Amino acid sequence: MPERIEWLDDGTAGGSPFSPRFGDRYRSELGGLDQAKEVFLKGCGLPGAWAGQPQWTVLETGFGLGLNFLVTWAAWKADPQRPRLLHFVSTEAFPASAADVLRSARTHPELIPFAEQLQAQLWGLLPGFHRLMFEGGRLLLTLCIGDAKAMLREQLFEADSVYLDGFSPQRNPDIWDVHTFKAVARCCRRGTRIATWTIARSVRDGLAQCGFVVNKVPGIPPKRDNLQGEFNPAWEPKKAQPSPARRLPARCVVIGAGLAGAAVAASLARRGWEVVVLDAAEEPAAGASGLPAGLLAPHVSPDDNPLSRLSRHGIRATLQQAEALLQADDWGRTGVLEHAVEHPRKRPEAWQTDWADAAGDWTGPASAGQLRQCGLPPDTPALWHARAGWVHPSALVDAWLAGPGVQSHGRSRVSSMNLASGQWQVLDAQGRELARAELVVLAAGYASLELAASAATNKAGELALQAIRGQVSWGLHEPGTADALPPFPVNGHGSLVPAVPGKAGGLAWVMGSSFERDNTQAETQPEDDQHNFNRLQTLLPQTARALVAQFEPGKVQSWAGVRCATPSRLPALGPLEEGPGLWVCSGMGSRGLTFAALCGELLAAKLHAEPLPIEQRLAEALMPQHAQPALVVNS
Repeated sequence: MPERIEWLDDGTAGGSPFSPRFGDRYRSELGGLDQAKEVFLKGCGLPGAWAGQPQWTVLETGFGLGLNFLVTWAAWKADPQRPRLLHFVSTEAFPASAADVLRSARTHPELIPFAEQLQAQLWGLLPGFHRLMFEGGRLLLTLCIGDAKAMLREQLFEADSVYLDGFSPQRNPDIWDVHTFKAVARCCRRGTRIATWTIARSVRDGLAQCGFVVNKVPGIPPKRDNLQGEFNPAWEPKKAQPSPARRLPARCVVIGAGLAGAAVAASLARRGWEVVVLDAAEEPAAGASGLPAGLLAPHVSPDDNPLSRLSRHGIRATLQQAEALLQADDWGRTGVLEHAVEHPRKRPEAWQTDWADAAGDWTGPASAGQLRQCGLPPDTPALWHARAGWVHPSALVDAWLAGPGVQSHGRSRVSSMNLASGQWQVLDAQGRELARAELVVLAAGYASLELAASAATNKAGELALQAIRGQVSWGLHEPGTADALPPFPVNGHGSLVPAVPGKAGGLAWVMGSSFERDNTQAETQPEDDQHNFNRLQTLLPQTARALVAQFEPGKVQSWAGVRCATPSRLPALGPLEEGPGLWVCSGMGSRGLTFAALCGELLAAKLHAEPLPIEQRLAEALMPQHAQPALVVNS
């Protein structure tokens, strides 16, 4: 459950937030706004220090009620010399509720617009990372829920500013011990500024031991002094894994104009890249991303395996993009009921105890009412995915490709690539140059395998991709159809999206899909429509009876495409050579809508040495050489 906060009626505007766990206030007696501005923002030399920089990263220990983040956001927004991209990474072991975060900001009217946006995204905060996106993707908050030391071990970046915050060293000594300072130092470069409100001797000694040079400076009442300093050890730091060098935006060619390629193009363009997207088809989303409607629902497993965790990361990222870019007819956050046809789906035990509220934001048992709406018995094993829904994939692709900095070219079939003088030449079958750039990203689904081989890189043979043909069946609503359909999508044995607005008007239902390995042919087959209907009879018997007439020969509509998967069922994302010149983003299987936006951001983060949007161990599992059968996860 969210951390319990008591609001003390002590004469301050709105009351003073108090932590029963630590027996301490969340902010100073005179309010936290001055502390956020004077101690942390100005203590780190901001906003002056970030002026003219392409990106800036702030690391905070102890998110609390988010006041330091809101103040930093406001300062960045008001600064004409602000960096193009601001990262704010914060750890928090005991997250407060979204309502308390908003209540805390209400005493500061200038922060309320920012706090309301923050509140809207503070849901589902299970242990681990949560990437929240603001200002069109130019302000990124990475909330790391868990012990600060453990969370920082899952990151690999260099902070420019550090806010050391948290309850007092006497009340919460763990966040002020030398092990935490070592974890912070691991995320610092020489010259990283650091600031905090405490001047405790143990804190000063611990920081000095970890390479920080700090000094006492005049504080704000009621405190007489604060600490400021920088990371400047007298020795050369030795890191188990050196931080990657930050890369400046340049030119990039993305091969493939489906979900994967469009997401990569959008993420890089937001960071200032000039991106050219090439596709063999005449229009974008002509391959597997062109299906009439796709589902967006998390994977659930009792051990919360990598696929389950990655699916939640991806859904959060896709929902952010859909809310920002799509029209109401292009998607719907309707929730999805998962009918566990083969065996009951078990959630992790911790979801039913310590983290029940956060888990409920994602997935819980389906209610009797929801089952009744599907025509299913009340004892049917089923889950309800609250933050799930459906999307027109092509609409999302078009929105990404329409962004500034992206050029998309159809009828541009790539046959080979040559590396010359640090640039990749991308050639057609006649050897004519289609484009050239310092970076090429292969996002062409199963065709990425052949393209990687044409580049003759050392790691091309490590790319394990499998073609999977799928066919969906669909039809327009007929009189009385709507009454027989559930009001939300259902999956678990195939799937049904009951109400998709058509481009020519009216509503359609979409069901499927078939799953045929090692088939690269996208032609539709009548027997697959019957296969989809047979599965619907098991998934939703009542709905199947209502739609049986529409499956008469010649009445049902069909669409087929070829998806691409890896043996691990996780995407393949990473470089295909020694160096940053050739990358792959592929292998998303039937979860392209779930993984594409996340993979675009992860690729950009790796290229720019930014904070990762997911835990480092999870990111490493996506490296092409790791997507092998040894890492196959349970369904």
